[in-house]
Amino acid sequence: MFWPEVTLVDACVRRDGEGGSPTAVTHDDPAATDADRCAVAATAGTSHAAFVGPGRTRDGAWPVRFFTVTTELSGCGHGTVAAQAVRLTRSGRDELNDRQHTGGRTFDTVAIRQPAGIEVWFDQGLVALRHPAPNERTAIVEALGLAADDPHPEDAPRIAAPGAPRMLVPVRDRSALDLVNPHLGRLATACRRYGLLGCFVYVPPVGDRPAAARMFAPAVGVDEDVANANSAGCLAAHLLDSTAARSVAIEVEQGDTLGRPASVLASARRGPAGITARVGGLAVVRGEG
Repeated sequence: MFWPEVTLVDACVRRDGEGGSPTAVTHDDPAATDADRCAVAATAGTSHAAFVGPGRTRDGAWPVRFFTVTTELSGCGHGTVAAQAVRLTRSGRDELNDRQHTGGRTFDTVAIRQPAGIEVWFDQGLVALRHPAPNERTAIVEALGLAADDPHPEDAPRIAAPGAPRMLVPVRDRSALDLVNPHLGRLATACRRYGLLGCFVYVPPVGDRPAAARMFAPAVGVDEDVANANSAGCLAAHLLDSTAARSVAIEVEQGDTLGRPASVLASARRGPAGITARVGGLAVVRGEG
């Protein structure tokens, strides 16, 4: 199926406007099949594609669906950044406060023009946290191929779910992070067995130095993600849960091992229902094809 207008966006670029995760954004076509939508990502050469619905939902939100080359996702953080950046660009405004409906949930978004691109923030909502069972933890860690001294000496793996669950796995430093070389087949099998989207391997922030992370999700057709914004929100929620503070704000650098340096901002706060997160990133709209 042919889509006449696909916009390419670098989502979650660094502060200089370089790098980021290439993402395809287009209007959805009700006549399209899910296979057609997966083909858009494959043809565009992007890991993800965002499809913006033709009209608002009953609660006034724009429906947006996300697909990889193999499947639909219940949510996509950097895809949301890309989709809202395109909506602002096409509106001709300097700021757009709106609502998005994805994966059965409606949430607030804001997009603002900045000198280096378009800054987008969205409310991630509640993030559920739990400790993995021993068999879950063992299967994922072994599939990652971590050496004996790679795990972080103080932090520990958690499973975080802002919707789709994923395992957060801390390692001791950036050198260990750079050397992670998972067995993708085993990791995909383990993630499917335990119902996980993927595995977010990270180094916690230290002082003024941002956190760093790599996201592996071969079970959904993404061997390694340039930027995974939702997992950055999950990390903020986990770090807050480990302290007595009422809020946490972090920056997470990603994409360096893929030659696409990316950066995601995230904050988490405690509320009556639990820990909620807010996620943001800078997007550069590159053009249409």
